[in-house]
Amino acid sequence: MALHKENILIVDDDIDILELLQRHLKSMDYHAFKAVSVKEALFILKDTFIDLLITDIQMPEVDGLQLLKYADEHYPEMPKLVITGYPSVDGALEVIKSGATDYLTKPFTKDELKQAVQKSIESGAKLEKRQPSIDKGKNNGYADMIGDSEAFQKITDIIDRVKNNRATVLIQGESGTGKELVARAIHYSGKFSRAPFIAVNCGAIPENLQEAELFGYTKGAFTGANENRNGFFQAAEGGTLFLDEIGSASLAVQTKLLRALQEKEITRVGSRKIEKVDIRIIAATNSDLLDDIKNKDFREDLYYRLTVVEINVPPLRERKSDVSLLVEKFLRKYGVEYKDRLLRISPEALLVLERYHWPGNIRELENIIQRVVIMSDGVIGVKDLPDFLKFQIDFPDTGFLPLREMEKEYVQKVLLHAQGNKTKAAEILQIDRKTLRDKLKS
Repeated sequence: MALHKENILIVDDDIDILELLQRHLKSMDYHAFKAVSVKEALFILKDTFIDLLITDIQMPEVDGLQLLKYADEHYPEMPKLVITGYPSVDGALEVIKSGATDYLTKPFTKDELKQAVQKSIESGAKLEKRQPSIDKGKNNGYADMIGDSEAFQKITDIIDRVKNNRATVLIQGESGTGKELVARAIHYSGKFSRAPFIAVNCGAIPENLQEAELFGYTKGAFTGANENRNGFFQAAEGGTLFLDEIGSASLAVQTKLLRALQEKEITRVGSRKIEKVDIRIIAATNSDLLDDIKNKDFREDLYYRLTVVEINVPPLRERKSDVSLLVEKFLRKYGVEYKDRLLRISPEALLVLERYHWPGNIRELENIIQRVVIMSDGVIGVKDLPDFLKFQIDFPDTGFLPLREMEKEYVQKVLLHAQGNKTKAAEILQIDRKTLRDKLKS
């Protein structure tokens, strides 16, 4: 009989079942690994290539369904066979939805086990060759933005109302939500699009230089001022000045900004001459300016001058229906840039992306897609996504592990490292084979 190459991991809290399955699988020339809990199973999965997972469902602390969901996302090409003593139509559907290839009802014969194992391994081989379909999604864009959610439509409706006038706009939203894209959409989709668009990150300018950078300065105004120099206000003449992180502006600068908004005029540092300016101001913040007002860090009168029109950009977790469109956009962008071709993503991988809460918002999503495009060679599947995006198992907090459990885990890890060679494992542990054998029995 030809020797099978497959490694099979068996997970069951019943020691007798584990021993029986291991004997059967060994007689079929498979190599079997045993785990009495989901925690032990994860330990083996991380350190060993497994061709087939066989698991029970009913187990203490963490059940087999969670293990299936975890394995389905972290090891999507590995087939999973479920052994259950509680057969039902609903139960079978739940098992299949969780990623199982097949299930076997207790009690079963050795021949039934053999057929189920062969069927599962064959289905795994087919899964590796399967090419997932493309989820093209819809292409609902506005300027360089994209989306079809209700929140996105609200933003574009406001843009349409303000793009052709010079009303001051305050854009609020978490970091990474695309506030600058909204500002650019206002400018470049309106009648002032041929005029300059100047973007300034107030938080990136040292406080002592903010006034000079924004309003310009005259020669000799301060040490190092060797010539007259225009500021961002002069550079944006006739167009739009976008002030990002407006909450970082010093109180002195806030006072001059208020005058610029009220009187449409500025004064350079070191000069008494008043200059008229004809620009639109769009400001943005990811902080709560009302809290800053209470803390005396932001002028209340400036706040009301800035909020002639308010646009609140929601976080990506509140516009999940836009994720697929954004993914398609970034796949086109980076597929062409890095691979000279369009790349596809599997429906399963897209579901993982849509489920994630995206604390870094659109910027985080773009970075993830950029990375997987660089690292992927074909259709992007779940296996290509970072582990932190995939299903995770939260074990109950039982406090410190008993010494025996810690020793057990360490011995198992050494055995895996030694590929089951007990002599080598005993040398690493600095104990004799008999002591190791006794520990394994216990």
